[in-house]
Amino acid sequence: MTTVELNSEQTHSASRTLWFVNIIIAGLGLLDALYLTFIKLSSSTAAFCKPGGGCDVVNSSPYSEFFGIPIAVMGAAAYIALLALLLFENWKPDAKGTVLLLQLGVSLVGVLYSAYLTYLELAVIHAICPYCVGSAIAMTMFFLITVYRLVKYEPSEENLEALGG
Repeated sequence: MTTVELNSEQTHSASRTLWFVNIIIAGLGLLDALYLTFIKLSSSTAAFCKPGGGCDVVNSSPYSEFFGIPIAVMGAAAYIALLALLLFENWKPDAKGTVLLLQLGVSLVGVLYSAYLTYLELAVIHAICPYCVGSAIAMTMFFLITVYRLVKYEPSEENLEALGG
């Protein structure tokens, strides 16, 4: 086996590992968002949170909805979209470059919106929801891994020809 073949095999293995890590991150983010959705929609249930943790304060604030839709539902939709894109990438490897760009776009919007929501928690609501912070961390990790995967992505010659390059 030549050095080039070995490096290609190592790169593919690292790419698969990071793909799997993103599956785990998106899955955990989805569970977090679904839990927050459940808390938001069932007004009798209090979030499992340390006393003074602020989960209920944040989740009952006017900023917890956007045009009547709970923010947690939008978070769940974003994580479902990311999981679908990851699965599509695995199913259709020749579209990897495009799918990585879509993952980058969805996760960038998620990171920016999470930053805005974290600002609201700190500066306006004056309460911190650990589940919201966990979701922001998950989305940021997903975004950073996707940036790395996109930078390391080397399209095959067939993909370049398909793109007209």
